[in-house]
Amino acid sequence: MAPLDISGDRPESDDVKWETGRRSTNVEDRRRGTGRRNVAIGGGGVLVVALVMLLMGKDPGTILQSVLGAAEETQGTVQTSPAEDRLADMCSVVLADTEDTWNAIFEQSGLDYVEPKLVIYSGQTDSGCGVAEASTGPFYCPEDQKVYIDLSFYQELQDRFEAPGDFAQAYVIAHEIGHHVQYLLGTLDRVHAAMARSSETAANQLSVRLELQADFFAGVWAHYADQSRHLLDSGDLAEALAAASAIGDDHIQRETRGSVVPETFTHGTSAQRLRYFTLGYDTGDPQAFDLRL
Repeated sequence: MAPLDISGDRPESDDVKWETGRRSTNVEDRRRGTGRRNVAIGGGGVLVVALVMLLMGKDPGTILQSVLGAAEETQGTVQTSPAEDRLADMCSVVLADTEDTWNAIFEQSGLDYVEPKLVIYSGQTDSGCGVAEASTGPFYCPEDQKVYIDLSFYQELQDRFEAPGDFAQAYVIAHEIGHHVQYLLGTLDRVHAAMARSSETAANQLSVRLELQADFFAGVWAHYADQSRHLLDSGDLAEALAAASAIGDDHIQRETRGSVVPETFTHGTSAQRLRYFTLGYDTGDPQAFDLRL
């Protein structure tokens, strides 16, 4: 896959905000749906329960009120805040910009880029890879070619990992889109097959290579977002680098365990994540990363 030449002269002002960007049509916003599963009992089931209660000499009205009330509760909507809506809007712009970048790169290489979906949810939702929950963090599911993110992760990114800022948030999406690129190129299947044949330690090392390549692809996107579409403001790159550093395996293990166990790493160290994101950003060349399988 050859590097893409879509560079251009920068405008006089660097103060170009993401708000001016195109919005993607590939966003599924599930935040306003119920965050809990519906009561598993239909109208007929309610009547059966009521009949049984009547035969037992109990008041069927009590059970009817309870069940119907629960069903009504689960059908309620999740309220969203203006700040969260702004985050969702930003995610749509970032997704659109990754589409522009990877469509152009794939086209230059004679390949078709199949655009993934971005699912925004609150609490939990169903995915092709099982139930997505806020506690799992953002992830890409190759089974349905969708990226899943609960926007509360961005608060954790700011508070726990001390990595605030729009571009730090954009980096998270670009990283997951990097996994989609791996899927389209067949890399995910090859690595997952190799992992299945490997020991746990070797499989973890392969997982690290996958994650670092996704960081690298995020850097490739950032290269063109900056050089061609001028999406970055001053300080944006520093935000992305801070986010990459904050979610390194060594940093997280030191924070949560008090010690570092390298053989259990699955995403790479802070230094590695910084290095490969920067490599993608500096080169803009999708082939500059050697996966070494």
